[in-house]
Amino acid sequence: MTGEAARRMRDRPLPDGPAPFTTLVDLTWRQRKIEHWIRFGRKSYEQILDRHRSVVGFAPNSTFAFVRWAANDYGTIISRIDVVRAIGRGEPFQTLPFVRPGGEILLKAGSWPAVERVLKHIDAVETLGIDPSDVDPDHWRHVHNRQRAGETPSAYTPARHEAWLKRRRTGQ
Repeated sequence: MTGEAARRMRDRPLPDGPAPFTTLVDLTWRQRKIEHWIRFGRKSYEQILDRHRSVVGFAPNSTFAFVRWAANDYGTIISRIDVVRAIGRGEPFQTLPFVRPGGEILLKAGSWPAVERVLKHIDAVETLGIDPSDVDPDHWRHVHNRQRAGETPSAYTPARHEAWLKRRRTGQ
């Protein structure tokens, strides 16, 4: 493609590519070796590269949990979970491996016992019938801070969720 048609196509996403400002996450799955997966979040884009690799995308301001696990012949070498808010155009962000360009990290846990506690907390939120991606971002920060301090985080309640939804609707 040359000339005027090429100029018009510049800066536009490919027809089947992600929308502009989509946060992309590279996923890998090699059984018992390396496993990167999304625990929760609403994907706005997905591309399967091969049997072991894919790329998923998240719209700005959406929340997702990214789990990374790897092992070698002697056992687990990394267990990690990050709850991340996808950023919009011009927003500051933190870098995170396998996440492009990065995001606002709301929660991070880096050992299997800590990851397991976060996964149980996510399960408890789902038991309430609430999608974890709809949870108040401040709650994920609370869980992170309490875990880092060696304390038990407060449970997320339907009342707190309703307050968050009202606050979000009013734009506060």
